[in-house]
Parts: sequence; C-alpha cells; structure tokens
Amino acid sequence: MAQILFTHVRPHDVLVEDGRVVPLERRTEDCEVVDCGGLLALPAPVDAHIHPDKTTWGQPWLSRTPAGTLRDLIEGDVAARAGMTAPVAERAGALMDSAIARGTRAWRAHVDVAPVYGLSNVHGVREAAQARGDLLDVQIVAFPQLGLLTAPGTAELMERSLREGADIVGGLDPVGVDGDLHGHLDLLYGMAERHAVPVDIHLHDRGEEGVAQVVEIARRARSSGVPTTISHAFCLEGREDLAETLFEAGVSLTTCALGASPIPPVGPLREAGVPVGLGSDGVRDPWTPFGDGDMINRAHLLAYRTDARTDEELAACYEVAAHGGAALLGLEPVRFQPGDPATFVLVRAESMAQAVVDRPTPQVVVRDGRVIQAGS
Repeated sequence: MAQILFTHVRPHDVLVEDGRVVPLERRTEDCEVVDCGGLLALPAPVDAHIHPDKTTWGQPWLSRTPAGTLRDLIEGDVAARAGMTAPVAERAGALMDSAIARGTRAWRAHVDVAPVYGLSNVHGVREAAQARGDLLDVQIVAFPQLGLLTAPGTAELMERSLREGADIVGGLDPVGVDGDLHGHLDLLYGMAERHAVPVDIHLHDRGEEGVAQVVEIARRARSSGVPTTISHAFCLEGREDLAETLFEAGVSLTTCALGASPIPPVGPLREAGVPVGLGSDGVRDPWTPFGDGDMINRAHLLAYRTDARTDEELAACYEVAAHGGAALLGLEPVRFQPGDPATFVLVRAESMAQAVVDRPTPQVVVRDGRVIQAGS
C-alpha cells in the first residue's frame, strides 16, 4: 500500500504505510498527501455495548408503550418485534452503516437468544457484519434477554449460538431475572470454558443484592481465568472500594450513561487499572426512542452525566470510548505512535475536550490507512 501523509493535522501530521502509522522521516517521494486543513485527529471509538437486533434504524417511527419494570420492558420488546417486517440483517446493517460513517471501528453486539427467536437474531447480525467485515469489527454476545433459567430451552440455544456465529456468552441479572445466582453463573462459565470464549453479564440489580453478585462474578472470573465483563453495573455507583477486587479478578466494565441510571465510578476504576468501555445500549428500539450509535455523542453524554468540566476530565470520557473500548474488545490502541493501526477520525475541533463538548461530525474516517468516508 502506498504511503499517505495526512498533513495540517492536530496535534501533528500522520504518515501511514500498510495500514499503520510510521515515523514521518520515512516519507517517500511518491507519498500521497492529504491536506486536512487543521482538523483534529481522534482515535476511532469503539461501541462496547449495543443491541443491533432490536433497532428500528431506517424504519418507520415506532411508538413505545409505558413500562414500569424491567419485565415490562422485556415483554414490550417481544411484542413490538413481532410486528417488525424488516429483517434483522437489514435493520442492524443500516445502523452499522451509520456507525461506520461516524467513525466507529468496532462493536460488541448483544443479540437476543431465546426460544421465541431461535438463532435468527444471531444469524441476522452476523450476516450484516460479514457484509461490512472490512469496515467494522463485530463481536456478537449471545444474550438471554428473556432469562437463562426462566425461559426453558434458552441454555441449549446459547450453546448452539456459540457454534453458529456468537463469540461471547452473555448473562442477565442472575438474581433479579433468574433468581438463582449460582445456577446462572454455573451455566455461563461452563459454556465459556467449553467453548473458550469470554463472558459478558448485564447487571441491572442494585444495592447490596447487586454488589453481592459483582463479588461472586469476580470470584468466578478469577478462579476460572475466563475474561469477564459486567455491563451497566448500576450497583457500583459510589463503590470505589471494589475497584481493586475487580482489577485483581481481571473483570472489565461497560457503561452506557443511560438516562437517570447510576454510573459506576469510571475515574477511580480506570485509575485502579480496570478496563472500562462505553456503549450505546439500545438505539431507536422498543426500549427507547433515543440513541444514534455515534460514539462522540455518547462520550459527550458520559461527560455530561459525570459532570466533567476540565479539559482532562472531558478528554477522559472520549478515552473511555476509544482506548477503554479497544482494551475491552482486545483491539490494538490507536495513539498515533509508530506501529499503531491507522484507524482514526478527523473532526473540526481544537482539542479532544472540545470535540467531546461540540460533538462534531467526522469530516474524514480512516480505517487501516484507507479513507472510507470523506465529508465537506
């Protein structure tokens, strides 16, 4: 691949060769030059938690019904999706295209597996992902949205999904939904060990009940060596004291900065070495009319929810989306150092902090050294 020099870039010019950043002094005479007019280079973000099988992106408006509990939301989701006519691959693919245009490099996609759906959601999201394999990395989590123990047949489908397109085994509120912490975790970690895959557990349960589940998940992760992520972890709000426990167990976290929901102590967790990623969660689906799959927007929301004010605090929120998400998904970081993947976005901003506040649309999207999107 020929060299490309992205010049007049903040904070410094970027020379790319064979999909990676190389030292500027290696520039050759036939190097292609792209004048970026003072745009800011940002590492491409990662959406570490998204539900693309549920989305109505690109479809007619969906009016949502009131819901007071998690079970209400789950049941409303099933009912609404029964009326969707566009296939999963079409809806998920449309959302992928939008995310790619906004610079997202990878997704961890939580995809419902249940008797009512079979493996159609896994197959549909995998189909959409394979069609865009050179533009977006997609990890699929087999997610038991209707319960793992409480929906008979789900465990068998989860097992099959790991042979038919899923990469990660997912869990959901072992106590709050399934009512059996150890039974739920026995199944999850058993599958993970048999298939040599990670675990990613949704945990909405709050208070000491939620904390007890976090502690047990950490114990399981540490004893098994299975890479483990806890998603949402509302119960960890204000619980900086558990950072060391999570770090020693090798447990990662994701947050989506949702509405009025609690947010784990992102700063102290990162300082303790716990990987923390940021995600969109639901996007225009039966659960919520909000969301757009734009991770610059999501970093803005995280900054707003955590009352970030200084440049350092604002930039840290974008770093959760970029570096935190990359670490969680096992991707190489993009820090614009020689050898790093040349996967980044160029935006109109003076600094990362300003980009988080202003939420600019990427003018240029670069993936492995290729310009895949160029705006005006």
